[in-house]
Amino acid sequence: MNLRALAAKAVCRVVETGLTLDAALAECLPGVERRDDRGFLKELSFGTLRWYDQLAFLLERYLGKPLKARDRDIGILILVGLYQLHHIDTPAHAATSETVNATVDLGKEWAKPLVNAVLRRSQRDYPRLKAELARYPGANYSHPGWLVDGIKQDWPALWEAILQANNERPPQHLRVNGLRTSRENYLEDLRQAGIRAQQCDLAPGAVQVLDPVDVTRLPGFDDGHVSVQDAGAQLAATLLDPRPGHSVLDACAAPGGKTAHICELQPAIADITAVDIDEIRLERLRDTLSRLKLDATVTRADVASTDTWWDGRLFDRILLDAPCSATGVIRRHPDIKRLKSPEQVPALQATQIELLAALWPLLKPGGRLLYSTCSLLHDENDRVIETFLDNHPSAELETIRADWGIATVCGRQLLPCLDDTDGFYYAVLTKAA
Repeated sequence: MNLRALAAKAVCRVVETGLTLDAALAECLPGVERRDDRGFLKELSFGTLRWYDQLAFLLERYLGKPLKARDRDIGILILVGLYQLHHIDTPAHAATSETVNATVDLGKEWAKPLVNAVLRRSQRDYPRLKAELARYPGANYSHPGWLVDGIKQDWPALWEAILQANNERPPQHLRVNGLRTSRENYLEDLRQAGIRAQQCDLAPGAVQVLDPVDVTRLPGFDDGHVSVQDAGAQLAATLLDPRPGHSVLDACAAPGGKTAHICELQPAIADITAVDIDEIRLERLRDTLSRLKLDATVTRADVASTDTWWDGRLFDRILLDAPCSATGVIRRHPDIKRLKSPEQVPALQATQIELLAALWPLLKPGGRLLYSTCSLLHDENDRVIETFLDNHPSAELETIRADWGIATVCGRQLLPCLDDTDGFYYAVLTKAA
């Protein structure tokens, strides 16, 4: 099947049904055998969603009137063509002809003249419309209006840099497993494998691959020498500060990167319990632990319903990586721009406050709870912690002193435009002894 048609189908599934792009591509990829073709399909799908708002703005001006709802797939196919013409180096003739031909695989050969006309017009008119884009931040930076407004309000001095960074390709960070090898030795392994990489100073075991590669090319991956994990996410285990003999809870733990890192960082902990409600993601957690040869108690449960899974023993450390809008990982998951809405944020905030309140009684006096999100919005970060502190006198805020990110009222925020990481927020709470 034509790769442009497959990309249009995948993007349609995201836009029309709310399916994640990863899940939509999983439906398409089995029919694509060549690795290069699979890579190009992902490029087209991710890129079209990354620039969706801008491409839709252009399409609206190229079309005299909007397409009918039943022909949304043709509109999205045109977006796939516009992405090739204006954001990657596909030759114009190939981008146009192959996108036009894709109408056949979509069962809408009648649309050939329309697709051809729009793509050819865009080659003439794009310089003029590109200048017009500057007047429309949502289109210029390709973000939905509510998200532009939210980031602008919370980060008035950095909002444009954040939106710009959200449209860049994310770095590939690795976490070297210190139980198996050293960072220095692993960098040498990468060099010998012909993979360019460098030390990332943000976290002790972090490495950045300069030309991202598939995990199958990473030396020692199957033997547990290394994991793929954003350098910002690698700060969680360090901030949690597990000590020998500690009992640790990783709430909302799947897919398990932080659980594994805690085990690697402090192999002398007494035990670690990883809880999550999503069985599919828990399977990934179990696979991760198996590959790294690590042990944890893995439990499927609603972590807020502690009476269904907690045995009454208090924890020395609790990591709450709370469900959130994921607005800090848009570089990695551009479908978030289509899947999230402003109406979801208050509900997420309520869930975050509920989880903190449910888990706080499980923490020992003198213990530490690390609250984490991958959100850029204060409503899910500082305001959640402020509300929690107002209602829990035994909770004390610990200042995070670091040279990364930006200090906020209650915690510290990583931003993709400053730290070249995902946009993580961290706050440390301790319970009065």
